Amino acid sequence: MKKYKGYLLYFLFWILFFAVAKILFLLYHYPLTKTLSTSEIWNVFYYGARMDASFAAYLCIFPFVLFLLKTVFVKFPANTIIKIYTISLIIIISFLCAADLELYTAWGFRMDATPLQYFKSPKEMGATISSSPAFLLLSIFVIFAALFIFIFQKVFNQWIDKKLNHFHLLDLGFSIFLIAFLFVPIRGGIQKIPMNISDVYFSPKLFANHAAINLPWNVMFSILNQNSEENPFDYYPIEESKELVNSLYNTGPSKSRSILNTEKPNVIIIILESFTAKLVGSLGGEKGVTPRLDSIAADGLSFTNIYAAGDRSEKGQIAILSGYPNQAINSIIKTPTKTRNLPAINQPLEQDGYGTSYTYGGELEFANIKSFLINAGFDSLTDKYSFPVAQRTTSWGVHDQYVFDYFSKELSKKKSPFFATVFSLSSHEPYDVPLKHFTKKDEVSQFENSVYYADSVLGDFIDKSKLTDWWKNTLIILVADHGHPFPGYDASDKPSKFHIPLIFTGGALKGKGKIDIIGSQTDIAATLLNQLHIPHSQFKWSKNLLDSNAKSFAFYSFNNGFGWVTPSGVATVNNVSKEIINIDPSFDTSNLKFGKAYMQYSYDDYLKR
Repeated sequence: MKKYKGYLLYFLFWILFFAVAKILFLLYHYPLTKTLSTSEIWNVFYYGARMDASFAAYLCIFPFVLFLLKTVFVKFPANTIIKIYTISLIIIISFLCAADLELYTAWGFRMDATPLQYFKSPKEMGATISSSPAFLLLSIFVIFAALFIFIFQKVFNQWIDKKLNHFHLLDLGFSIFLIAFLFVPIRGGIQKIPMNISDVYFSPKLFANHAAINLPWNVMFSILNQNSEENPFDYYPIEESKELVNSLYNTGPSKSRSILNTEKPNVIIIILESFTAKLVGSLGGEKGVTPRLDSIAADGLSFTNIYAAGDRSEKGQIAILSGYPNQAINSIIKTPTKTRNLPAINQPLEQDGYGTSYTYGGELEFANIKSFLINAGFDSLTDKYSFPVAQRTTSWGVHDQYVFDYFSKELSKKKSPFFATVFSLSSHEPYDVPLKHFTKKDEVSQFENSVYYADSVLGDFIDKSKLTDWWKNTLIILVADHGHPFPGYDASDKPSKFHIPLIFTGGALKGKGKIDIIGSQTDIAATLLNQLHIPHSQFKWSKNLLDSNAKSFAFYSFNNGFGWVTPSGVATVNNVSKEIINIDPSFDTSNLKFGKAYMQYSYDDYLKR
């Protein structure tokens, strides 16, 4: 049996590789690792072992088949082919592991199929990671890959025994048996249900569960299942979920206040990149970062308890313009055949005689935003290619000062009534703005500086707008596309990461003050259209924030989880284990059924689009 020891050695080689990858992940994220107990760190390896064995078995299939061929055709160059195959895999997986280290810092979840949607926009993808410690990550990649290539070379001499130079029926039979046996670790054992991601989840701490995941297994599983037509969120019978969700919106006759001094105002939506409430002083955030926005809020109508539906820019577009919730896995914007079936605010406005436009200083192709806007039917789209090359000075495209200057000039040419949307970008990483107010070099300070710059541009735009002919007949809605982990390095589920500003201003607005109802970006559609006396039944996931009968709640999703915000507090849930991650002591647990139903029924709606 000595000649067969290569089977075990090759399999164990990959187990060792994945164990070291886990150690690397824990060391890189040492501040988070410090929050784990010794037993939790041990369980990262214990619970992750089955998934490591599963992917190691996947990787063994091809070499084991080659070894089988070697038993039949003794001259077959299996040794050389397996070397090339293994070294190539070491390089590829090492690269993924190194990239995942920093992606986890930015996104709060392990790499999956999500990055694939950004490959169509390599410049923007590069801009996203340009603030990362590239030299450190490259060094980790090179050292990690070189170490295991060296180890493999030492192990490889044992792989194909030199005595295997004659055909033996026993060798053939044993080879076939071992290939068949690989499917036991592949499926995670002999249990009825094959392995899935929940098998490694063991802790209420998301980081501990994420650390246990086998990265290439997660990427492969995500790619193979991203177009699945099954709803993984089976909390209740679907009809029960539907009834629970409908009860949130069917609240009786509307008792909505009027906030407009004109029947048919122009409408402008300004989507502010990454404007987290943590930096907005009027929302209890840091003072001095958004002084212009704070001034606008004081002179307008500020909704103080608004949450982003998701954690990415493209998800924010869907929530704001279509009043549609985000998905905890997948994203509807990735599928144009589905976004074609979504309503959008511009559509009923166009039917009511509004001209519609969308302006952005970057590439609209990024993350399929352009296909969504085209499906929505905007009259005109403007992106960075509408600006002179000399103004494309940021890695994302055109800085806000040029974009808002262009936007202002275009508004002066429009015939009323118009609906115009502009999306800022300068406060996106790598935060390379042409203004230095916060001069520290750390990433949090750079982010704060970029927000300060974007805020100053916004303030200048509002000041200039007040001097125009269209100002007195215009409602302006200011809202962030999503929140941000900075400052505070929020965990992916933390509500403060999703808390954002929503402010109404403009000459068409009468009155000012604060509205404390809990709501979401998805509620902008119903709130706006109600003020314009335009039917909005197609926006079934949107409630009128100015209706005193409306229920106070917000739903947000993160990678395979959701948050449910109520007047009694917030609870966040892990959809994989279906367990609570965090819960406020005051939270009424009887309300959690609505969050679960919302997660399930909204995903069912997504599948049917």
